Amino acid sequence: MDLVVIGSSNMDLIIRVPYIPKVGETVLGGESASVFGGKGANQAIAAKRANGNLVFITKIGTDVFGVTMKKHFIKEGLAQESTLVDPKVPTGIAQILVSEKGENSIAVAPGANMNLCRADIEKLKPVLKKASFALVQLEIPLETVTYTIETAFENDVKVILNPAPAQHLTEDILQKTWLITPNETEAEILTGIKVTDLQNAEKAAKELLNKGVKQVIITLGALGCLHANKDHIKHYKAYHVNAVDTTAAGDVFNGTLAVALTQHKNFSEAIPFANAAAAISVTRNGAQSSIPSLDEIQKFLKINVAN
Repeated sequence: MDLVVIGSSNMDLIIRVPYIPKVGETVLGGESASVFGGKGANQAIAAKRANGNLVFITKIGTDVFGVTMKKHFIKEGLAQESTLVDPKVPTGIAQILVSEKGENSIAVAPGANMNLCRADIEKLKPVLKKASFALVQLEIPLETVTYTIETAFENDVKVILNPAPAQHLTEDILQKTWLITPNETEAEILTGIKVTDLQNAEKAAKELLNKGVKQVIITLGALGCLHANKDHIKHYKAYHVNAVDTTAAGDVFNGTLAVALTQHKNFSEAIPFANAAAAISVTRNGAQSSIPSLDEIQKFLKINVAN
């Protein structure tokens, strides 16, 4: 087993609207849908569809969303044993508004995600210790994330931290993180540097390296992403596609990137692979419903490299 993903699972309740409403404004929308989401689950499914060898540790409720979600995980090939169930708290939900431009606005009721606790990780510690990489996000309690990172670090498991939703992190956490993958907003919160262009992205990346992280990838939306370590800084352009829904793009990037790294690809191979998967995802609606298969990613890369 190469990868452990530890994180959230949500049911996404999506409404398509002409534009994202302002505070106090009501906008009459169009289609609605209920789809599987949550940053942890999105990243785990992205990794699985990219042919990753992984275990996903998460917590859901006993409600109808949780029952449906567990069946979904089994169908996707994820182990039942690491899908934990909280008998008292409902499954997390996210209300997502998607505009005609593909922009989104999201509100989350975390539910059982916030009960994924240190004791749960302790019980599954043997699984974590066997992995080469651990991928975590911040839609579960920070105490759980901290314990996961510390355990991984002590057992030579490389930590990939997607610091979303954005919040301040201690230098101890950052020093034990092998790779961090913030977007522009998250990078600003972590460093105090407003990331508006590549120059500022470089400054933010260097600041994160100074705080002890070994590798930094700052995702920049349509500008692609910036990879930095102590030896070099490189900008990777995004693939140009017609975006209809950007909801899970960052999660798809992280999940497929993690798989590429477990397969011993270097960053110059892994990042274009992850960029391709994210590019495909934004051309489709929904979170996990937008995640491409390995075959789709490979076909996309062949076409775009040829062009």
